[in-house]
Amino acid sequence: MILSDKAIMSLLKEGTLSISPLQDDQIQPASVDIRLGNTFSVVEDSSAGILNFTDKIAYKEIHAETYLLLPGQFVLATTKEYISLPDDLTAFVEGRSSLGRMGLFIQNAGWVDPGFSGEITLELFNANRCAIELQAGRRIGQLVFAQMDQAALKPYCGKYQGQRGATGSKVYLDK
Repeated sequence: MILSDKAIMSLLKEGTLSISPLQDDQIQPASVDIRLGNTFSVVEDSSAGILNFTDKIAYKEIHAETYLLLPGQFVLATTKEYISLPDDLTAFVEGRSSLGRMGLFIQNAGWVDPGFSGEITLELFNANRCAIELQAGRRIGQLVFAQMDQAALKPYCGKYQGQRGATGSKVYLDK
């Protein structure tokens, strides 16, 4: 079941769900708007020119209020908000249609597991022929919350727990 604004506000008030910082106008009828943070990460060129699943990937981290995303460019970004989900709530990250219509693809694997705490890393891609200026603090997407039928047996405690900033891939830590 997708949560309504009333249910979201109730969970926030009782402290079961945490989103910080949060302004009242971010709460929508069935979601919470998320804003772009000021941390961006780009993959550094490797000498081999190949990325794989077993080696740590080097990223250049950039702190800025604006970032110019060139045509065909990929960048990691972060949300301004730090969220903490209880063990019986999951969230979907959805990009804004208005930004998609500009050619900005917003993804984060689309799913936030129950028990996750941290800022959400977003994968941004410019599919347009023009550069897109990204501005920290602007609405970038929304979180849609879904109530699970019961608490997760094994809530999230993985390699991205507690992340802050545009966190690069840690696939090399997979077993």
